[in-house]
Amino acid sequence: MSFGKTSPTLARALAEHDYNDATPVQAAVLAKQAEGRDVVVSAQTGSGKTVAYGLAIAPDILDPEGKFNDVASPLALIIAPTRELAMQVERELRWLYSYTGVKIVACVGGMDPREERRKLGQGAHIVVGTPGRLRDHIERRGLVMESLAAVVLDEADEMLDLGFREDLEFILEATPEARRTLLFSATIPKGIATLAKKYQRDALRIEVAAGEKGHADIEYRAIRVAFKEHEHAVVNLLRFVDAQTSIVFCNTREAVRHLQATLLERGFNAVLLSGELSQHERNQSMQALRDGRARVCVATDVAARGIDLPNLGLVIHAELPHDAEALQHRSGRTGRAGRKGVSAILVPAPKRRKAEQLMRDAGVRPIWSGPPTAEEIKKLDQERLINDPIFDEAPSEDDVAMAQLMLAQRTPEQLCAALVRMYRARLPGIEDVSDPGDGPLRREPRDVQNSSTAPKTFKTGEFKSSSKGRAIPDGVWFRLDIGRKKNADPKWLLPMLCRKGEITKSDIGAIRIFEHETKVEIAGAVAKSFAVNIRKPGGENIKVDRLEGDDGRESAPAPVRHEAPKFDGPKYEPVKRESVEADKVAFAKPKFEKPKFDKPRFDGPKGDKPRYEGQKPGFQKKFEGPKKDKPKFEGKKYEGPKKGGGPKPGTPNPPGSKADKPRYVSKADRKPAG
Repeated sequence: MSFGKTSPTLARALAEHDYNDATPVQAAVLAKQAEGRDVVVSAQTGSGKTVAYGLAIAPDILDPEGKFNDVASPLALIIAPTRELAMQVERELRWLYSYTGVKIVACVGGMDPREERRKLGQGAHIVVGTPGRLRDHIERRGLVMESLAAVVLDEADEMLDLGFREDLEFILEATPEARRTLLFSATIPKGIATLAKKYQRDALRIEVAAGEKGHADIEYRAIRVAFKEHEHAVVNLLRFVDAQTSIVFCNTREAVRHLQATLLERGFNAVLLSGELSQHERNQSMQALRDGRARVCVATDVAARGIDLPNLGLVIHAELPHDAEALQHRSGRTGRAGRKGVSAILVPAPKRRKAEQLMRDAGVRPIWSGPPTAEEIKKLDQERLINDPIFDEAPSEDDVAMAQLMLAQRTPEQLCAALVRMYRARLPGIEDVSDPGDGPLRREPRDVQNSSTAPKTFKTGEFKSSSKGRAIPDGVWFRLDIGRKKNADPKWLLPMLCRKGEITKSDIGAIRIFEHETKVEIAGAVAKSFAVNIRKPGGENIKVDRLEGDDGRESAPAPVRHEAPKFDGPKYEPVKRESVEADKVAFAKPKFEKPKFDKPRFDGPKGDKPRYEGQKPGFQKKFEGPKKDKPKFEGKKYEGPKKGGGPKPGTPNPPGSKADKPRYVSKADRKPAG
């Protein structure tokens, strides 16, 4: 597919970057039916969307000669969800419009807003930014959009997921009504459809199938990972594929930091990319990947959204993505612009079903396998050393002279051995990993006739015993002193046996759980080493014994039941009831009778009741004579101060007391001196 009619300036830039044929999304946007119209484009990442809308808006903002004129306000506005995607769009448009005299300004969070307003004031033809920073410039009148001719919403679904709906509506309300709006999204959910209906006019819907271009060059691999070995699997995958640039996805910032530290210890040049980094730190990480100083990037979904790394050949999902859309966006970082790529998904055994459903929803059919082993990686290292391009280069005179000098002093075997050691020294380390196998943990059916007392039997490996207890020829039974009473369960017994016994899941046969014990069947080839390793100190405090000639039945004695002694006394004979009234009389409670007092009661007339003649203790007898004959108080009258604080009567005044102070005389009553 050709790019059709494009201006000479754009055609020149496309030819310099080897853009000879248009991708399906570019051809659809440049079709005649889409000229000058609002469009809603559904296409996967890596399908060439940036170049597509860069070419689509060119007729609206360029003059007939394919150049830009000096304008006071921007002609095109590109809105992206993340800082990295906005910076990437700026770089793509800069080379696409390199011969048009374009002025592009990026407005993203983490950068100096005053510098951005200064550049906007000097004039810009195209503005690329994130929703929050663009809204801030509009509110501060730093970004004037009266001359705007085209608006592009890139990764619109991601902007809605990140909570930018209010900012997007504010920006679109501030743009002229006569603008052209192009909306690009990997999916078209209900929110995107509502946004397009509200802010677009007679929009053309364009859908590009995922398999046509975007993900056709990606090879999907599902890697089975054993318990707590996902970091080792990441190390071996990076060594096995040996891509020029790789990216490893984790779900949290803590996991990103931990995995990056692990890779640095193994000798990888790894950088991290997460939302907690400043814009300067993120730019440094991206620049290290572009310069080749780092080959591995460990990132979260949001931080790596929309980034385009050069020669990215491997994407590793160290943790399962949350949904099928995230899986597509992660994998879309590789297999871009016609280059091949690998997307490896690490699948732990407990999450096998979830991973299968996830890949089914994404329309992905992966190749299932275990992680690369150390032997496979060593074999590849040998082939890479033998086929290294350095051997094909013509040696210089100095190289030949040095080689002859070394051959004179060393044997060829010594020189080759030294060369191999030097080659291996610069390679990261290799981890020992195991393949948990295809078989998921399944439970055997119980015996229907005796289901209440039959033990729980679980089949795990390729060799299995029947549910009736028949032993297999090469199986050896081991007894664990733990049963249903102590919550024995294969969910934690199986990984414990593999870890402590240093065996794999396929080496374990049936697991029979009884009331007080558990029996496990181990393959005869590894039974001897299992018996030695399982007794090593450390780990769970569970006793494991080998049983010779056992058939897997319960061997522990049944618990003794203690019965209470029988009662030898007389038998109970119920009392015959004559009637209900008789029972009421027989079982009636006695009434409470108030006790009587023996004190004689005065029965005479009320007026003749004798009065109390005595004197109450602590009280003086009331004076009963005439009032005038009441004796007067003959004691000394108290002449101290009226208010409290003075001494008691009959005591001398202490020196300096209030009683010794002269009485206050007003100024009017004072007599003049002399």
